[in-house]
Formats: sequence, structure tokens, C-alpha cells
Amino acid sequence: MLQAIILAEVALPEPSPIPVVSYARISADIRRDEHGVQDQHKLNRETAARYGWTVVHEFTDNDKSAAKADVVRDDFEAMLKVLRAGELPDGTEVRGVVIVAEDRLARRPGDYERFVEAITYQDGRVFADARGQKDLYSEDTESMGLFGAVISKMEVRKMQRRMRRSHRARAEQGLPVGGTRPFGWLPDRLTLDPKEAPLVRQAILDLVAGRSLHSITNEWQREGVKTSLGNVWTPSSLKVTVTNPRVCGWREIKGELVRDSEGNPVVGQWQPIVTPEQWMAVKSIFDGRKGHFVYRDGRIGPILARDFKEPRHLLTGILRCGRTQPDGTLCNFSLRVTHQKDCVQHIYICPAKTVGGCGSLGRRGDMVDLYVSEAVLAKLEEAHLAPSAEPTEWPGQQEYEDAKARLEELRTRWTAGNISNELFFSAAPELEKRIARLRTDAQSFAATAQRRQARSATDVAEIRRRWFLPENEGGLPLSVKRSYIREALHAVIIYPSGKGRRRFDPNLLELVWRED
Repeated sequence: MLQAIILAEVALPEPSPIPVVSYARISADIRRDEHGVQDQHKLNRETAARYGWTVVHEFTDNDKSAAKADVVRDDFEAMLKVLRAGELPDGTEVRGVVIVAEDRLARRPGDYERFVEAITYQDGRVFADARGQKDLYSEDTESMGLFGAVISKMEVRKMQRRMRRSHRARAEQGLPVGGTRPFGWLPDRLTLDPKEAPLVRQAILDLVAGRSLHSITNEWQREGVKTSLGNVWTPSSLKVTVTNPRVCGWREIKGELVRDSEGNPVVGQWQPIVTPEQWMAVKSIFDGRKGHFVYRDGRIGPILARDFKEPRHLLTGILRCGRTQPDGTLCNFSLRVTHQKDCVQHIYICPAKTVGGCGSLGRRGDMVDLYVSEAVLAKLEEAHLAPSAEPTEWPGQQEYEDAKARLEELRTRWTAGNISNELFFSAAPELEKRIARLRTDAQSFAATAQRRQARSATDVAEIRRRWFLPENEGGLPLSVKRSYIREALHAVIIYPSGKGRRRFDPNLLELVWRED
């Protein structure tokens, strides 16, 4: 009895479980429910319990690749900091890591090296995966893990190359690809959706006619139209849809159209929504914005009047100050909009001298808008929007075909060994640049032709009826009205009316018309 008491007095307390963290990662969470990473954490807890450890925190990188250098795994980076410090931000001790498998941890040798350096920064750390415990302080174990990361990286690159080849092969055969169902088509990706396809087609026609992305997006939001994933439409998502060559039956890989051996775009097996000419017209609109500053009303260049963002006022950027300067020249600065407390309507003013204007001219906005609108509508009615006598075929088509034929002949002769590498690689780039330039010219020509066709098919009486209606009551969007004005006018010059408030005098407005 006495011996038992003595043994009880000297018995040591049970050691506390070793605190470890669990790390889980999955590259693609298709179901969007995090079931993959949660299953990994469950297995990690079971592994920790098997060795008498306890999981004090879970680090999770869901839907993130470990093979891509440009992907930042936030929880992986946070785990490395915790391992170096030996504790969580709240002070909880951390002495190890549990994972399902090493490919969940790292697929790049550099990431694996950083992990080993962090976990072995202090002595006595533990590490295990579902297959068993591993001693990362052993050079052999570390080398095997690093070798595994190298093999994993090689396998990833092999899979990526295989996927790229498969993707291009399917593209060259005109087969649809996987991924999210494209808006406008049924789940088979071949047949047009009877509700969505007409929306895409009308959006493209409206963009060619001068309407803005914001205006179309706002309309779709009001009508409750959702993306194929059930999300609310934004200008960015709409732009991706209308500029995708799929809408006209073509395919694109990394920004380049997939072409056959003769240089012609490969036609897919799915039903197109619009014609290639209509798609090229829209593509030309957005290509023209690249590298340019886009004003609030969307002005970017002389090719087309485009409204990237819905403007707030009809004539912003169109009105010019006509006040005479001391040197006899006109101010000619673009008028801006302001509001005064005692005025309900907006006022067009010339900005102050500090920003380049004269600061000495202003005019009542609603009266200017009404006068210019009536003048433009009268011009449209007078012209009856008659079809232009411009050529219907692109004049550069023959030059384009000749350039493609010359490049193909050059490639054939080089492949057969009839010309030297020096000759081929000096001549081919120039021909390719020429073909690319002619292709751009063709797109611009198609955009102009599509716009002219849209104008010729428009009912002028319908334009007048909708011009002064609010947009939510069927009125024309502001961007469309601005496109009509810009097509008709170079600018509107407003001359000073003298000091004090005066009655609106339309004779002090000079409309600078474009030549027919």
C-alpha cells in the first residue's frame, strides 16, 4: 500500500498533444462548395490524432493552383510565416504540419524549399501526410520531397502542353470547348438559346449603331437578364460576350483567330448569332479603344462615335466656346456642365483660365440641347437616311489575297528547301505585318458598312418619336442620340450673348455640319 502511494506521488503528468496546423488545397472547385478541401482537413485531423497531435488551425487554399507561378496562395504564405514564428497570431503554439499528400502542398520546387526552410527553422517540428510521418530534418527525406516536386512540375508542364495541343486540335476541327455554358446557346453549346441569342444579337447591332455598353447593361439589369452562371450583367462581362468570335461561328486562342492552312478563319460547328461582318464591326469598335484615353462620354478617335460610358448630358464634348480672345482667335475650348442653386436645368460653361478655357461664357443647357436635337432630326429627315453610294466591297480585298498567297508560296518554297533561312526570315515578317494591317483595314471597313446599313434601315419618324422620351419609357439611350449628333456634326460653337441674363438666341449657335 505504501509503495502504491509513493508511486502515485512521483507519477509524471500525461504529455500534452503536439499542436499542429492542417493545410488543404484544391486546384479547381467545380461544385463551388469547398467539399474537396473540407475532406482533406477531415483526413488531416484523423492523421494528427493517430500520432497524438492536435490540429489548432486550418489553412485552406480553395480553387487555387500550386503549379502556376502567377497564382498567390494566401494561406500557404500565411502558414510559412506561422511556422517561422512558431505560433499563430493569437499566440497559440504551432509545432508541425499535417497534409494529405505533398502535391497538395507544393508543385514547384521553389515552394517546397521555402516550406522546408520554414518548418525546420526551429528544432523539434513534426510533419506527416496520410501515408505516414516524415523527418524533414533528414537530408534524404528533404531530397526525396524536392525530387517529387520536380517530377510534379514536369508532369504539370506535360499536361499543360497536352491540353494546349488538344485545345488547338479541337479548335481547328471547329468543335466546341468545355467550361461555362456560353450565353446565347443551349447546354449542348451548338444550338442557339431562343431567349438569350436574340439579346446578344440586338446588343451587337446596338453597339454598331452607337449605343454604349453601359446603356445595354442597364437595360438588361432592369429586365432581370442574368449570365449563364446566374450573375448580374456588367459592362465588362457584356464586352467579353460580344467580342467573342464565337458569336459569328469563329474561334480564338490567346487573342488570335484560329485559321486553316489557307489563312481563313475556321468555322465552328455551332450556330452563329451574327454574321462575321457584324462581329468584325464590334471588334473594330473595341480595338480602336486600345491605347487611348477614354473620355466620360466614350470619345476615343475618329473611326466611330462610341460611348463606352453612359454620358450624363447630350452635348458634352461637342460644344465649343466662341468668345474672341485678345489676339483675335476664338477660345474654342470644350464646354463643360455645371449647376446653380436657382436653376433646375444644367448649364454649359467654358472652364476657367487655369484649366485652359476663358471662364467667360455660359448657356442654358436644356435650350441648347433642344435646338441642336431639332436641327439634327431635321437633317436626318431631309436626308431620309438614303443608302450611301460608298462601295459595298472592301477595295483592299485583292491586295489582301495577294499578300496571303505570297506568304504561303514563300512558306512552301522554304519548307521544300528552295530558299535559304535568311531570305525566308527576312521576307516573312514584312508580309505578316502587311497582312495584319490589311486585316485591320478590313475590320474598319466592315464597321463603317455595318453602321451605314443600320442607319439606312432606321425609321426617321421612329427616331423622332423616341428622341424626347425617357429611356425607361422606350426612349433612345443618350449614347445613341449622341452618336446621331456626332455623325451629323463636327461641333457646335456658342458665341457670347453679352453681360447679364438674356433670352436664348439660337442665332448665337453655329452648327458645323459634316459633309455629306
